[in-house]
Amino acid sequence: MRQKLISSRGEKTYALIFDSSDEATSGLLDFAKQQGLAGSHFTAIGAFSHVILGYFDLAIREFKKIPIREQVEVLSLVGDIALKDGEPIVHAHVVVGKSDGTAWGGHLIEAHVRPTLEIMLAETPTHLHRRYDPETGLAPISL
Repeated sequence: MRQKLISSRGEKTYALIFDSSDEATSGLLDFAKQQGLAGSHFTAIGAFSHVILGYFDLAIREFKKIPIREQVEVLSLVGDIALKDGEPIVHAHVVVGKSDGTAWGGHLIEAHVRPTLEIMLAETPTHLHRRYDPETGLAPISL
């Protein structure tokens, strides 16, 4: 992954460019730890050689994994980074398009880039924190 700080006025804004075979979710988490990000949001476009989406099943309080083992276009990828127990957590949703025009979406669990993924990430001026909600089994941002 290549990175560049493209603006430092107000919110810092970064361009993160992932190349073929990079794993996007772990790379983004590594960047968040490296930069000490405690609150940020991002969008991205690009493509994946294969991806694992997740659907949170509230009844059983766990993610159903949805593997897609083919080349797909990233039609939309949005997410945020917040702290949980003092560590950054990446929370992202993605919609990918298949060659037949169908679209699949869900939580981004794992994604292998091919040929590129272009992320624009803006750091927020305040820290965001996630807190576990025993009712849902999730850890939403707590304000």
